[in-house]
Amino acid sequence: MVSLRLTSEKIRHFILTNVEKHPGNISSLTAAHFSITRQAVFKHLKALVAEKALIELGKTKNKIYKLAPLVQWTKTYKIIPGLAEDRVWREDISEKLGDLPDNVMRIWSYGFSEMFNNAIDHADASEIIIDLERDAVNTQLIIYDNGIGIFKKIQTSLNLLDEKEAVFELSKGKLTTDPKRHSGEGIFFSSRVFDSYEIISNSTSFSHQFGEVEDWVLDNYKVKKGTVICMKLNNHTARKTKDIFDEYSIKDDYSFSKTVVPVQLAQYENDYLVSRSQAKRILNRLEKFKVVIFDFESVESIGQAFADEIFRVFANQHPEMELLAINTTPEVGQMIRRAKAK
Repeated sequence: MVSLRLTSEKIRHFILTNVEKHPGNISSLTAAHFSITRQAVFKHLKALVAEKALIELGKTKNKIYKLAPLVQWTKTYKIIPGLAEDRVWREDISEKLGDLPDNVMRIWSYGFSEMFNNAIDHADASEIIIDLERDAVNTQLIIYDNGIGIFKKIQTSLNLLDEKEAVFELSKGKLTTDPKRHSGEGIFFSSRVFDSYEIISNSTSFSHQFGEVEDWVLDNYKVKKGTVICMKLNNHTARKTKDIFDEYSIKDDYSFSKTVVPVQLAQYENDYLVSRSQAKRILNRLEKFKVVIFDFESVESIGQAFADEIFRVFANQHPEMELLAINTTPEVGQMIRRAKAK
């Protein structure tokens, strides 16, 4: 009896974990995975629908299943004196998240507090809207403000080329338009601790999916006014905020001392990374770190002057720093080796 119960729990866990990506063929996928009949799978699907963990849509062959929202909640906050992220967390958000594991609650507490505070202090907004949705597997939280827009604010404050350059600077970490009051670490670590994290503002999106070393995506969207931040996390992840903090610190140095630079974000549509001026934009503010990892994913080639500026000139100017390159093509690797050999 115990064995049968454990098997049923495994089957239902598999269904709930995979139904989001396979809404139309979850029954056949589950049957194949456990070597059971589709009729047996349908019994579990029916039970999960009855328990309101799943929603059943369509009929017969066109039937699909979706995770049912256990919590759907939204609230608007006027930005007035006294509005504080810790109070909103304590009185509203933590209650709606429910009885989640401690490590998961710590992630949400950190991410929500950092993003909500950013909206209060930096957005030049009059209100903030929060949307929260939790199902049996994941929780998603969206924070929207009607302010100037985060990328426009960074571009203007730091006199950058455009909003895309603001995204690139943001990806490095330690970026803030108000250094007296903020460290600039909140977005960097929040974007890496959640399963998915996205900022949309004006026509620019900055998003990250947990898993790869650096898998940033930059696409064109349209938010007429303000900033939208969307964070999503599995309700039972084993991840901890400490894991992410440790990943970007050096042994015996608990400060934020290591960063990964997604070089691709510095590459405009038809541009090639060939010039010293391009390299200098990439190197902007990197002296704040002790270890810099340049991620050349999706960069096919670089020029001699570009490589020389980073891996010889800058490296010689900052001998205390460690500069590393990952995901290089043979051509990129050769250029870096040439620069280092001079």
